[in-house]
Amino acid sequence: MSPTHDRSHSDDLLSFVSACPSPYHAVASAAQRLEKAGFAELRETDDWTAGAEGGRYVVRGGALIAWYVPAGAPARTPFRIIGAHTDSPNLRVKPAPDTGAAGWRQIAVEIYGGVPLNTWLDRDLGVSGRLALRDGSTRLVRVDKPLLRVPQLAIHLDRNVNEGLALDRQRHMTPLWGLGDVAPGALLGRIAAEADADVAEVLGWDLMLHDLQPPGYLGMDEEFIVSPRLDNLISVHAGVTALVAAATSRPPAYVPVLAAFDHEEVGSGSESGAQGPLLERVLGRGVAARGGSGEDVSRALAGAFCVSADMSHAVHPNYPERHDPDHRPLPNAGPVVKVNANQRYATDGAGVAAFAAACERADVPWQPFVSNNVMPCGTSIGPITAARLGVATVDVGVPGLSMHSARELCGARDPGLLARALTEFVTSR
Repeated sequence: MSPTHDRSHSDDLLSFVSACPSPYHAVASAAQRLEKAGFAELRETDDWTAGAEGGRYVVRGGALIAWYVPAGAPARTPFRIIGAHTDSPNLRVKPAPDTGAAGWRQIAVEIYGGVPLNTWLDRDLGVSGRLALRDGSTRLVRVDKPLLRVPQLAIHLDRNVNEGLALDRQRHMTPLWGLGDVAPGALLGRIAAEADADVAEVLGWDLMLHDLQPPGYLGMDEEFIVSPRLDNLISVHAGVTALVAAATSRPPAYVPVLAAFDHEEVGSGSESGAQGPLLERVLGRGVAARGGSGEDVSRALAGAFCVSADMSHAVHPNYPERHDPDHRPLPNAGPVVKVNANQRYATDGAGVAAFAAACERADVPWQPFVSNNVMPCGTSIGPITAARLGVATVDVGVPGLSMHSARELCGARDPGLLARALTEFVTSR
């Protein structure tokens, strides 16, 4: 491994990803880390006036908003926001999951987000998510056993497979898990038992599949990380790291905020997504809890800045023509600043300068990124947050390969560099 790589951060990232097979687990793991640093949970239905200073966080489903108010900070103190998302493209269990064909028992799934379907073939899959109980409570569940598999058709039955694999999202992506007749309720019974819940009390669920192969290092010097869900648990982990540093080291000059939303991969249009009012309400209530007025909220937002942190593309050595010839980020060369003139990313020149300055102070290299003009880019929560809050926003991220695959790749050094840059961003003027 490169001698310049601090493996402690990447080791911790791999532990975090392993603990987070679903957005609900990501929120629970992030909350646990925050609580160890002295943060306390606030419920949205509670009176917040007793939580005016110090570290606080709010959970809504698969989303978490956390912040730290330094002692004596005026109500108008500007925010420094790190935006990220907890969800990843995957296969989600349908409401009536037990199905089958030709003597096989199978589980019906729905495709969530932009999934490269072939990457989910021939993998040992577990089930994770949450169960919703009759009393209104929810319970996390995680089955780390090879219950399911989506088998690929043998090449003997598809001789042209290497000329182009065509997968029907409805017919070809149904995983198998047994033999025999379809047994309605069988999957839910198994999952409820794993969660030590009475299946009769389970009235709803949000369940998804996850690859059981653990994350790890790759390469001749272990200079890469290979793992599921790097998009975007890298940024959630880095955001938690930065927020904890802000709360436990030097007092920050701002009110640092981590906004880890759900449903980014499907457009962010939900109660726990970036298009909803969750962040706006939390920030406004936080100001009010310190005796601030609507004018103070406006002043705090006017001086605010947001870094939207999400995975980005490294140049692919087998497809270099798909990238802009003058913007080809490489792993282990630092986070990228993402630019798109059509506002698929929220970055402008002032945003580049602000993030570049934070990187300089943290001694972190960075790289510019823009898409090839004939290859339209994706987007992020950056433009949504900028438009909803009216705050200056810059889009950044760790460059990687195999984005949205069941197993992604990035440089082992980059997650730590991103965390250092974000820590500097939320703690220094």
